[in-house]
Amino acid sequence: MKCKVFVALVVVCALLLPVSMAFAADKKTAKAEKVLIYACSGDVERLDPGDVTDGESIQRMDNIFEGLVEFKPGSTELQPGLATSWQITTDGKELTFNLRRGVKFQDGTDFNADAVVFSFARQYDKNSAYNQYGEWAYWGYMFSDIDRVEKIDDYKVKIFMKRPNASIMTSLAMFTVAIVSPANAESLKENAFKNPVGTGPFKFVEWVKDDHITLEAFDGYWRGRPALDKIIFKVIPDPSARLLALEVGEVHGIEYPNPTDFDRIRANKKLALMSEPGMNVGYMAMNAGYGYTDANKNGMKDADEPWEKTPGYYEPLTKKQVRQAINMAIDKQSIVKNIYKGTASVAKNGMPPFMLGYNDKVADYPYDPKRAKQLLAEAGYPNGFEVTLYVMPVSRPYMFDPPKIGEAIQSYLGAVGIKVKFYQVDWGTYLQETQSGKHQMCLLGWTGDNGDPDNFLNVLYGANSTSLGTAGNYGFYNDMKAQELLSAALATFDVKKRAELYQKAQEMIHESANWVYIAHSNQNLVFLKNVKGFKMNPTSRMFFYPVNIE
Repeated sequence: MKCKVFVALVVVCALLLPVSMAFAADKKTAKAEKVLIYACSGDVERLDPGDVTDGESIQRMDNIFEGLVEFKPGSTELQPGLATSWQITTDGKELTFNLRRGVKFQDGTDFNADAVVFSFARQYDKNSAYNQYGEWAYWGYMFSDIDRVEKIDDYKVKIFMKRPNASIMTSLAMFTVAIVSPANAESLKENAFKNPVGTGPFKFVEWVKDDHITLEAFDGYWRGRPALDKIIFKVIPDPSARLLALEVGEVHGIEYPNPTDFDRIRANKKLALMSEPGMNVGYMAMNAGYGYTDANKNGMKDADEPWEKTPGYYEPLTKKQVRQAINMAIDKQSIVKNIYKGTASVAKNGMPPFMLGYNDKVADYPYDPKRAKQLLAEAGYPNGFEVTLYVMPVSRPYMFDPPKIGEAIQSYLGAVGIKVKFYQVDWGTYLQETQSGKHQMCLLGWTGDNGDPDNFLNVLYGANSTSLGTAGNYGFYNDMKAQELLSAALATFDVKKRAELYQKAQEMIHESANWVYIAHSNQNLVFLKNVKGFKMNPTSRMFFYPVNIE
């Protein structure tokens, strides 16, 4: 046992050695400067707020960019951001924003109406010279009801809607529509995502792929200079190595600690464990086999866009009986108890139970291996089959240890005759391949962006979200009747009616069984106790502007 412990320590220390060497200069400078090093589970995909869907990219950019409106700290309640006020017409189809004056981008250029129009139009206007530089997946998920954005004067813009959208104001607080510097985009074109420029409290310094990103305080920030001089987002994939780095003072904070280490963390007087309920769901998606190509990039499945087989099309998973059998073969209660260690609750629907329209009357699939085998036999697979499971290479708020959960699923499915093989790639490639529908099954999940049920149900389970290359619906559930319910719910401001429509849609989604919903997890972070001012957000976004090191 002592030998094993010694070897483990040597391995972890070896992992940390590059951290020490890479940031030795920063640690010396930190005596004069306030440099916060935050350990992350993975690297970013891109640094363009309009062209990402992953949390690692978002948490870096939340400190570089800002939007017209924003969430109050620790909530999803709105407050002014780069807009000081706004007016909405009674039909909900025109939104006018008065913009904040005297704001500068980090490149010294002025924030104004032209910057707002540019930041929106590049995502929806195919005639924009900058539309070619992104996939703009989130625009399709959340903003396709916007028709156009127009400049009224230098400090006033108007958003014209194609149709009413009950979640549009909270959606405008999302990272997707953060305002970028037109001058930077014009200068760097397709490479602007490597050198981001916004109006936020920290400006970009460097990105060393798979190692770290450095930001420094923006002296010209309109709210006042941050207390921190620098933030370094350091990639340490292994949760045990992240914790050890924190314990020895190599970093100041870590994300997604292993729940088995919570007692150890609480016993350390130098550490502070932060934990709050998460607005999330972790799941395993089964690719049902059909998506579409969004030729006009309008975020909707149009009549002239035919269904086509996904690259990961796999005959057994196209059958509902097989998907239901897989749901019944997995003991979710055991996974939550033994892997999440009390930091999560079992999920039965695809959104958190506290949200508008949650259907608690849906009966979860029971853990019933015997019935699972019967369903497999009825579907034509009495001896099971072989299937590939994509396993995330990074910890996420809804799934801190994907490989361990993958192993549990592998064991449960093996017991009913389904042989599971694992597939792992880097995080950026993982997202690209699953959005393109190359997987047969995959582990993923979602943290809500705006507190609205549409951000779960439409984005994750709507047929419009099965577009190959930008899919958010990784189960490729393509029932257009369910999509009609979700679209109708988004178009009404009647809260009761919205809830009813969402509840009906959840019944249909549950019956199709394209997902094994595993857990709604708490979000957990750990900081050194001398780090003050950080406030957790329900959306798991990371804002370091108020933070200081004492």
